[in-house]
Amino acid sequence: MCVLHEHDQGEAAQAGAGRRGFLRATALLGAAATAGLALPAAAEAAPASAAWRPDPDSSRFTLAVMPDTQYLFDGPSIDKAPIEASLRYLLEHGREENIVFLSHLGDLTENGAQAEVTAISEAFRLLDRRGVGYSVLAGNHDVRSSTDDQRGPTPYLDAFGPKRFEGKPTFGGASPDGYNTFHLFEAAGREWMVLALDWRLSAKGYAWAKDVLAKHPRTPVVLTTHELVVEDDSLSAYGQQLWDQLIEDHDQIFLTLNGHYWPAGRVTRRNAAGNDVHLHLTNYQNRYFGGAAMIRLYHFDLDRNVIDVETVSPWILGRAAKGLNELERQEIELSGDADRFSVDIDFAGRFSGFAPLPVRPARPASRMLVPGTVAYWRFESPVSGTVRDLSGRGNDLTAVSVGGGSLGWSADHHPDQPGHGSLEFQGYKSPLKGAYLRTVDNAPLNSATFKAGYTIEAFYRPPADWDPSHNAWGGLVSRTGTGGAAGKTEDDPDEPLATLSLSDGPGPQWAVRPLNQQGIATNWGDETAREVWWHVAVVNDGSHTTMYVQGCPVARNPHAPAVGLTSVGLPWLLGGYEYGGAIDQILYGRLGDVRIVERALPVTSFMNH
Repeated sequence: MCVLHEHDQGEAAQAGAGRRGFLRATALLGAAATAGLALPAAAEAAPASAAWRPDPDSSRFTLAVMPDTQYLFDGPSIDKAPIEASLRYLLEHGREENIVFLSHLGDLTENGAQAEVTAISEAFRLLDRRGVGYSVLAGNHDVRSSTDDQRGPTPYLDAFGPKRFEGKPTFGGASPDGYNTFHLFEAAGREWMVLALDWRLSAKGYAWAKDVLAKHPRTPVVLTTHELVVEDDSLSAYGQQLWDQLIEDHDQIFLTLNGHYWPAGRVTRRNAAGNDVHLHLTNYQNRYFGGAAMIRLYHFDLDRNVIDVETVSPWILGRAAKGLNELERQEIELSGDADRFSVDIDFAGRFSGFAPLPVRPARPASRMLVPGTVAYWRFESPVSGTVRDLSGRGNDLTAVSVGGGSLGWSADHHPDQPGHGSLEFQGYKSPLKGAYLRTVDNAPLNSATFKAGYTIEAFYRPPADWDPSHNAWGGLVSRTGTGGAAGKTEDDPDEPLATLSLSDGPGPQWAVRPLNQQGIATNWGDETAREVWWHVAVVNDGSHTTMYVQGCPVARNPHAPAVGLTSVGLPWLLGGYEYGGAIDQILYGRLGDVRIVERALPVTSFMNH
């Protein structure tokens, strides 16, 4: 599987969210201009085959959020059209956006009166009939604001109490009073929780919430409530209480969502475990048509380690065919910093304190000896004397010190590396200092030409202070001997016959003189981030060479035929690079397992699989 970890991607993520929103808006407006909004007219009439089925394994999924809708359900002023448009929008886009859940943030109604509650309850049946997972919670306008979750029966509880959710696959349970619920859904291959809490928690409510978290100790939690953030960088008095009594000491809670106040705002606070908690206020009741049941979409992308957030008004989008008034044109999609933004989260790292990823166990060296393996080196202990070639072909390594340099060792390794350990190379350009490894003089590898193809793999990790002025072009795996010595003088005759080095990016570069060329053939990899482990593979099928990083082919793979590798019978180096027949640069960084196979391997046979 091709997995690339992207860094410094806030700008790219923002662009991605913008493009997605633009395409959605233009698609809907185009449909609306010709035939009305492209949404199901009656979601409840959908066939059984259209049941709600989010993809539980996709690394991309969407959590939808709807804040205060109270002005749409206010005494004699009841208008279900906006909220029904938003709910139908979710049904229409559920598959393409992999929408897994909807959270309403309270103040469903203005007065909590029976007629108001009945009306919005009927709207939510659009989701009930399709089996959509969602949560609601009471805001201060849905119940008597002076009460907490021990208030007893209300029209809200009659309509949106636990009985409504019983039997739904996402419903986890409710507090005995019925005003607090938790919901579980599967996404990105794991379980997630939405903890929906009442407008005011009692002591019993806090105890119940803590018990729920204790019973799901490895589950990431999105906490929803009506009041918490009051504006950018500040919490309300009750929000501070909620932080002090529940959020701060429960590392599982990584994101909170609330309404009640306006305008929208964001707070980031550090919890007791030292991790960031993102606290978001979203509420649009002060905007045109009481917010028009506007929805916020949280697009989780665990490959990119980001949540892209956007805010849209499906009801206004659907009115485009009739022509929008001046205020509607401003509300189709909100683009302010508080309404469209990206949150960078290293999900694995953020959740590691309560749900650490299982460490992949070391694999025996014998399992790595695929047919055609001519050399395999791994570093599970410090170098002392000879490093044995585990393939049994006799391509052993010895250490060479330059300027008094030495090789270090670390238990650090790529998470998918077979051997658990790596060498620390301390190369420095000027003055040249460090240590590297070379094959012994009689190693069969020294004279191998690989006419039928080859695969060369290595794991590496550039350190945080890797500096191109001192560390660029340090070799991961190199063959000594120059083009000039082999009688191949095109390009620079002093360049080595083969080198897999780190360019000034740093990024991997494979530069070789094939048997069928006078000049140098080069494969260029993209820049690879510092302080991250990478797997690189160079694969030649007997006629063409392809470089892969993390199992993904790079863009700059030449199409010209390249057959084998030229040799003048000299050693190979790990961590070293020669120029003009003399050592010129030494790797700065960690190097893990290295394997050379005398045939082209498929990606599924790489060492990181």
